[in-house]
Parts: sequence; C-alpha cells; structure tokens
Amino acid sequence: MSLTSKLRAFGEAIGELDITVFHYWHPRPEDVIHYMVWAEDEEADSLNSDNTKQEQGIHGTVDLYSLVEYDEMIDTIQEFLNEYENLSFRLNSTQYEDETKLIHTEWEFWLR
Repeated sequence: MSLTSKLRAFGEAIGELDITVFHYWHPRPEDVIHYMVWAEDEEADSLNSDNTKQEQGIHGTVDLYSLVEYDEMIDTIQEFLNEYENLSFRLNSTQYEDETKLIHTEWEFWLR
C-alpha cells in the first residue's frame, strides 16, 4: 500500500468519529466543546531489501483539544486506535493550555 493510501485510509477512518477532525492544523472552532488534530511526522520502522523499500511504517500524533474535564472522547479515541489494524499507540501527554483554556491530550501512533 502506498504512503498516500495509508494516510488517506487512516484519515477517512478517524474522520468517522463523532468529533470535528483536522489534518495538520486547525482553526480554533469557537462553537465546539472539543476537536481533534492528527498528523504524520516521520517514517517509523521500515523494511528494505534489494535496494527498495518493502514496507514503510509511519509515526504520527493524534491530539484532542477539549473544554471538558474527563472528556469521554478520550475513551472513544483510544478505542479507535486500539481497533485500527496495523497500528500501535501510546498516550504521550495531557496538559492544560493556559492561553487557550483547553485540555490537550496527545497520543503517538505507529502505523505499518
């Protein structure tokens, strides 16, 4: 599967969650209580043979921005990541952003 195909499939699947989703960047939506941004940022483990790339892994992040303490969307995102084929993930951080007044939860993912 091509890199673009992997990314498009992941984006379409995560876009089906019941939340506003952006890829790479986000305007701050004023009329929502939470939104999500995802992005790929580098190559992860890959398999090379005969001077060609046989398999390419992708590393990226999924970020939830929320006005809600204990937002149930956290569990929804984790369930999605846990069920997505050929993907592993970890919760990387949760922080309160003083400037935006949002709770920011970030997951790292590795997609094969």
